[in-house]
Amino acid sequence: MDQKIIINSRKGLVLSAAVVFFSGATLLQAQEAQPVKDTVSDKQIDEVVLVGSRSGGRSKADSPVPVDVFNIKDIQQSLPQTNINQILNSIAPSFTSTIQTNADGSDHSDPAQLRGLGPDQTLVLINGKRRHTSALVNVNGTPGRGTVGTDLNAIPAFALSRIEVLRDGASAQYGSDAIAGVMNLQLKKDTGKLTGQFNYGGYLTPAANDHTGNYDGQQFQVDLNYGNKIGKRGGFYNITWSSQFRDPTRRAGTESNTLYNAYNAIEKRAAENGVNLSSYFNNIGNLKGTPGEQDFVNLIHQYAQGVGYFGSVNAPNSNSTLASGIQSANTITALQSILSADVTNQELDYRGQSRKDFNQQVGQSKLNNHQLFANIEVPLNDDWKVYTFGGYSNRNGSSAGFYRRPNQARTFTGLYLDGYLPQIHTLIQDISLSAGIKGQWDGWNVDLSNTFGQNSFDYTIENTGNTSLRFASPSSFKAGGLQFLQNTINLDFSKSFDVLDGINVAFGGEQRHENFRINPGEEASYTAYDINGNVQTPSTPASLKPTDFFGNTLAGGSQVFAGFREANKTNKNRNAYAAYADVEFNFTNWLLVDAAIRYEDYSDFGSTFNYKLASRIKLADNFNFRFAGSTGFRAPSIHQIYYNTTSTLFTDGVLKEVGTFSNDSDFATAFGIPKLKQETSKSLSTGFTYKIPSLNLNITADAYFIRIDDRIVLTDQFNRPTDAQVIANPSLADIQQRFDAVGVNAAQFFANSIDTETKGLDVVISHNYRNGAIKLNNDFAINFNKTQKVGDVHVSPVLQNLGYESTYFSEKSRIYLEDSVPKVKASLSNNLSWNSFNFYLRNTYYGKVWGADIVDANFDGIILPNEHQLISDKIITDLSIGYDISKNFNLTIGANNLFDIYPTKNVPASTNNDQFIYSRSTSQFGQNGRYVFSKLTVSF
Repeated sequence: MDQKIIINSRKGLVLSAAVVFFSGATLLQAQEAQPVKDTVSDKQIDEVVLVGSRSGGRSKADSPVPVDVFNIKDIQQSLPQTNINQILNSIAPSFTSTIQTNADGSDHSDPAQLRGLGPDQTLVLINGKRRHTSALVNVNGTPGRGTVGTDLNAIPAFALSRIEVLRDGASAQYGSDAIAGVMNLQLKKDTGKLTGQFNYGGYLTPAANDHTGNYDGQQFQVDLNYGNKIGKRGGFYNITWSSQFRDPTRRAGTESNTLYNAYNAIEKRAAENGVNLSSYFNNIGNLKGTPGEQDFVNLIHQYAQGVGYFGSVNAPNSNSTLASGIQSANTITALQSILSADVTNQELDYRGQSRKDFNQQVGQSKLNNHQLFANIEVPLNDDWKVYTFGGYSNRNGSSAGFYRRPNQARTFTGLYLDGYLPQIHTLIQDISLSAGIKGQWDGWNVDLSNTFGQNSFDYTIENTGNTSLRFASPSSFKAGGLQFLQNTINLDFSKSFDVLDGINVAFGGEQRHENFRINPGEEASYTAYDINGNVQTPSTPASLKPTDFFGNTLAGGSQVFAGFREANKTNKNRNAYAAYADVEFNFTNWLLVDAAIRYEDYSDFGSTFNYKLASRIKLADNFNFRFAGSTGFRAPSIHQIYYNTTSTLFTDGVLKEVGTFSNDSDFATAFGIPKLKQETSKSLSTGFTYKIPSLNLNITADAYFIRIDDRIVLTDQFNRPTDAQVIANPSLADIQQRFDAVGVNAAQFFANSIDTETKGLDVVISHNYRNGAIKLNNDFAINFNKTQKVGDVHVSPVLQNLGYESTYFSEKSRIYLEDSVPKVKASLSNNLSWNSFNFYLRNTYYGKVWGADIVDANFDGIILPNEHQLISDKIITDLSIGYDISKNFNLTIGANNLFDIYPTKNVPASTNNDQFIYSRSTSQFGQNGRYVFSKLTVSF
């Protein structure tokens, strides 16, 4: 490690506040909560953590399992990040989350991962109560594909006092989802003051594109928090309001594909003369051989003469010019072969356009976000109190899909001569409310609570069209949406007994009800119509299907995002019941043993039993050894069991209609996909904590191993069998008919496909120094993590017989699982306060990752593990400077990604015509560049 360390027996240890390099990787800040120093006795008072123990909390150093504490309230003033996902991605080594792009709903709800495991394998609590998950299922090509995570962006970071991250399996203590760990978000309890933050910033980077100059993605955020006392027994209320307005960023390159063909040029000249060529036919084939064909050919001849450059452009497969070739062609068939000629550059000049006008919107999405949260406690007497907390979030997002170019069949140029960029608008509403009563009864601590949560995701597709409706198509569609509801009842008991050095006994029960809904969109958002306006069926003849000039069939449904169909409509419920027991034995003041067991029963797949055993051994006053072993589980989410939809996805350079079919469907049965069951896990961890009071230094290190069996993944896409494949394998005929009946090119399913092993190491070093007006906190942390598939893929015999085993879990799926998040992530932060000034410096190292885009280096059609886009490791530097204008006002300015670092660029084959300059299938630190900000904090 190349860094300077200065040791002084009286003044402690100071880590160099500079960019620090460590063994080719770098450093990182875990921002663990600092011990509060008693200036009189000079002793360390360790912070108490609540997760990982049911004994009412214990010091972080004495916990038998690793817990990180991030004091959000203390560091928020210095941070450039404003939401929970972005904050944790920068300060927590084992946490990964980045803003997604061109991934439909995932653009507005960033998937988050702990220890490289799935977003659905970390349990999120608020004030110790289970938080509901999002309604969104991540079915696109992003990290966490196929999972259902918790929408952390629905919770205002300004409402939090701190975040505790338990980095250990805890299913036996807390239930399903806690395979990777538990995150407990503690709401503020401050009273007697009003605080607010006004944050403005944007991306200052020369990589900004699409005529935006060097500054885009502006964000303005207002946060207000007020708390006051209730009564004289310690009651309080604390309320937070947050509003965020975020503009999009544009990080596409310059569109390099063909845009206009010769027919588009003629169509433009006709439109300039008040003639819409598309109005002369519904199906071009129906004109052939009729008197109308010659009339249409004459129109082509007439308006082609207005395209001056046709005389200098050669016709396809001919030595003649377009001008002469067009005039000599007297049938539509002859014209079709000529008018496909690429005239992009000439036509751009004529229309006064540039290639950038056809760029996709690649980068962060547009977002307006409004949130209200409250935390309230009211004592009834000296023993009992009632409490409630929760909030409401309303998020309007707008992102874009793939540009519909004018030379494509999916663009109806009768309405859009220049093509169009469809917009996906989302309305995400989230509501939560927890209420309960807790207190003392005959020496027992009792807590009875009910927690309700609901998340909805509704889609409106704008600036688009249903091309099969041609001129009758609207430009906006209600595409339906998703809704998830969860209600949890908890009853918990705990009591300490004066036996040995203390025994704490806890037990309780939980009942959880869940509901998942898919609400269909309007009919036109998912339906293809014939030339008479009737719904197409598998028996609709080709002569009744609308086509473009070249005879290509016009697609139905809202372009870029087809709505949820009536057939997708879902309203499913399930119930789960659980009982647990947890005992902590303090055999002596140096030996702690914690044992927990839990039983859960689900109405839709069965029951599970899990246990955990953990211990902490105090080998010296300031040196603890700890270890833990546990079994765990994650119930398949109700979404994964019943989710079904049809989407237009861009896969391996081709647009496909892809159906995601529910696990209980006949289609899944035909493919031999078994019913979903729970994931099961075994985990081991061991480590130590070491304090050096004379240096104000804390060190923790924990190694871990997690084995997960029957892991649920979303399969790759099973393509519709071709006629040739059916002839070679007649058993595929039934599968082909099923594809045709539902009108899709490919199908995918959720399945318990694989087993995985995760190995890793967390190291956290925290230090503080105080000398008069100088206060210095230094935090370093690093995470080494490796997840890999082990054993064979659990492919069904049916799929093996059909030759589909390589699709069940493909090489691309392996990349999402093993290589799309950094295996090494580290951070070093230095926070210096001096009189009225505060200086914050953080350097975060992101290890190398691989993109899921495939680079066939040998061009042999066989994809090897090393034939993927490598995205190299990078160091991101954050810097902020704050000044206390007065006791009520603080002004902070700074930058995230100070040196404007970007990921490794994609190889040309993976850019989709220079649109995706950077990979969108990995999660490192994003692709938006340098963010500069100013923040005014007020407190009264």
